[in-house]
Amino acid sequence: MTGGAADPSTTDEGPPRSARILVVDDDESVTNMLRRALSFEGYTVATARDGADGLKKALEWAPELVVLDVMLPGLDGLEVCRRLRAGDPGLAVLMLTAKDAASDQVVGLDAGADDYLVKPFTLEVLTARIRALLRRKEPASVEVLRFLDLVLDTGTRTARRGAREIHLTTTEYDLLLQLLRHPRQVLEKEQLTEKVWGYDFGGNYNVLEVYVRYLRQKLEAGGEPRLIHTLRGAGYVLREAP
Repeated sequence: MTGGAADPSTTDEGPPRSARILVVDDDESVTNMLRRALSFEGYTVATARDGADGLKKALEWAPELVVLDVMLPGLDGLEVCRRLRAGDPGLAVLMLTAKDAASDQVVGLDAGADDYLVKPFTLEVLTARIRALLRRKEPASVEVLRFLDLVLDTGTRTARRGAREIHLTTTEYDLLLQLLRHPRQVLEKEQLTEKVWGYDFGGNYNVLEVYVRYLRQKLEAGGEPRLIHTLRGAGYVLREAP
């Protein structure tokens, strides 16, 4: 991990800086560094050194975002993420991993992480990812978006397909929101990652592809026809089944 914390007066717009962040990592040098850096950025920070303590502090302290290492003693980060997600589907989770293979990243996303960051990383990149995740939790004007039998209520952040209610994670919700705001329009992968995550993944769209798969599974769980279609070499489009 390299780089220094940016001056709070020069950081780009974001959520109130008093947001609570829980850092769970068994490397004391990492937790100490992140506690100092994120506190300097204006966040309220707590730390935990193992998975069980991380779950306990998350329950007692109710953070808005968790920075979670994959390799933890006892309960590993993947199991901690699954339990955090089961308890609070709206909790933002940024997973840290030492492995940069696509399959390893997908495992973290399958566990419920909203985003991942490969070690070593710079503090500037970490804080940018944190700001992007926290901005997604800010309240926005209420809309009810409809396309065929699909309805998304931004006030309750719930979706329905006909009479069937669909429970969405934060990332699934943000992705569906972008598609519903642009029905029958082809949205490029780069465009979607910028809108949903707040930055581009440098041409690596594994995260986006995983979440499109998740969203399709939920939208089609009742046997309904597919609404999210892939246009190879172009992107994704919300439209009627051919």
